[in-house]
Amino acid sequence: MSDSSILPVRGRAVRPSGRHRRPVPSHLPPEAPALVLATLGDASGVTAELAALIRGDNPQIEVRLASLGEDGKELTSALEDAARERPEDSIAAVVVPLLTGPHPVADRLIAGAVASSGVSVTVTESLGPHPLLAEALHIRLAERELARADRMRLLNVSSPVDAVVMVTVGGEGAAAEAQPTAVLLASRLTLPVLVASLDSAPDVAGAAERLRGIGAQRIALSPCLIGPEADPGLASAAAARIGADCADALGAHGLVADLAARAYGSVLAAG
Repeated sequence: MSDSSILPVRGRAVRPSGRHRRPVPSHLPPEAPALVLATLGDASGVTAELAALIRGDNPQIEVRLASLGEDGKELTSALEDAARERPEDSIAAVVVPLLTGPHPVADRLIAGAVASSGVSVTVTESLGPHPLLAEALHIRLAERELARADRMRLLNVSSPVDAVVMVTVGGEGAAAEAQPTAVLLASRLTLPVLVASLDSAPDVAGAAERLRGIGAQRIALSPCLIGPEADPGLASAAAARIGADCADALGAHGLVADLAARAYGSVLAAG
């Protein structure tokens, strides 16, 4: 932390290179940056549950939760509050977007909030792609009996479905970023998995048509979403249009909380 060249420029969002996968140290100094979870939608419900999970597993971290709203002002206030409690020459906060992939609206709001705060902040990448996301998606499918719960057993038993459409929001960029997670999920399920977007191309209907073209009749929809970033009925409506069953969104899953904490831990390790 003594080399000023590794510190972010005051008032600018800095995204560390590489994927953020380091665990959080068990002990942190009092001046350690706050972990600020930035969410689209209200800072309640699923996002509050995730914050509580992170606090429970990592009591050494100061965890704050901020809704981006329409103008990012709540995030700006959270960053200013964190800075008042820390030395001027230190990073006040690590902002972790509660998103599985890039989201143009969230990215713009976070960048604006950081700039408005005038605070030294590091903004991490979104939580995906990552094997833990694939594992959580597998669990959500299994909870709806749309996948075998244990991929290591019962390999000769037929799967509940023939293929999966994994859906995202955030435009074509988010869908492209989700491809590695889809590959990991396909490996876990030993089934074809295609990525589709709920708000752009590639669309769900097109993905379903491609899967049926290779013989898949029973298709499941797997939302690669935490929840607040999309209307709660969007995925289920898309599933109904293609005659598919739909798993639940990731929600306040422990693996999502773990990924958010690891994003924070990676910033500390890089410093």
